[in-house]
Amino acid sequence: MRLADTNGIPQARITTSLIVVRTPPMDAPDKTDSPIGSADNALRLIAAFEQHDKLRVADVSRMLGVARSTAHRLLRVLVAHGFASQDELSKAYIVGPSLLRLAVSISRGLDLTTVAAPVMTELVDELGETIHLAVLQGSEVFFLESIETPKPLRVGARAGHLRPAYATATGRVLLSELSDEELQAHLPSVLSALTRRTVTDREELASVLATARRQGYAWSLGESEEDVASVAVPVRNASGRIAAALAAAAPPSRLGEQDVASIAAKLTSGASRISSLLL
Repeated sequence: MRLADTNGIPQARITTSLIVVRTPPMDAPDKTDSPIGSADNALRLIAAFEQHDKLRVADVSRMLGVARSTAHRLLRVLVAHGFASQDELSKAYIVGPSLLRLAVSISRGLDLTTVAAPVMTELVDELGETIHLAVLQGSEVFFLESIETPKPLRVGARAGHLRPAYATATGRVLLSELSDEELQAHLPSVLSALTRRTVTDREELASVLATARRQGYAWSLGESEEDVASVAVPVRNASGRIAAALAAAAPPSRLGEQDVASIAAKLTSGASRISSLLL
C-alpha cells in the first residue's frame, strides 16, 4: 500500500501481511499427573506386591498401563517412603520395611506373630534369654517380634528392625534351603564385615549354610553385632517350607559354641509347636 504524496514527497510504502500463528492442540492430561490418578496407581502398585515377590519397571509399566518413566517415578516414591526397596543385585523392587511393619500391625490378630508369642514367652522363661521371630526380606532379615528376658544384662528387642541375613543366625536359617539362584538374589554384591568375626567369603558362607541345612539350626557368635550371640531354627508352614526363623539371643558370656546344640534343641521344640498352629 502506497501513501499519498505530501508536498510532492512520496511517502514510504508499507507492506502488510497476515501472520497466522497456529497453536497446536493441547494434549489430553495424563491421568497419572492428577492427584487421584497418581494415588490410584500407587495403591495398585502396592497391591501388586501381594502377587509378585519382585517387580521391575517394565512389569509396573505393563500392569498399570503407564509409561516406563511414570512407572519408575511411582516406584521411587514408594522407596522414599519405605513401602518398597530396590534389590541391590537384581535391581528389581521388593516390599519395603514400612509396608512390612504396616502388614504386621494390621494382621496382629491373625498372623504368625500372634501364634508364636505364647511359645516365645515360654522359651524366654525356659532359656532365660531374649527370643526373636524373623522373616527374610530381600538380603536382610526383618524382625517381626521380640520378647526380652528380664535379666539386667540382655539383648534388647529387635522388632521392626532389619539386619543383613548373611551375618545373622536367623538369616542363615532362612537362606539355608534356598536354591542357588534364589540365594544369589538374597545376598548383597559384597559381604561386608560388620564385626571382626563376620563371614565375608562366599564359599565359606556356602559351607555355613550347608551346615545349617544339615543340622537344622544356625548360629552367629558376634558376627552381626560384637556383643550378641544367637542361635536360630526354622519355623515351617503347613507345606513344610520355612516361614520364619525363631532365635535365642544372649551376650556372648552366656552363649558360647558349647551351648549352641542344647539351645537349638529347645528352640526346635518351640518352633514345632508354632508350626502345628499354622494353617
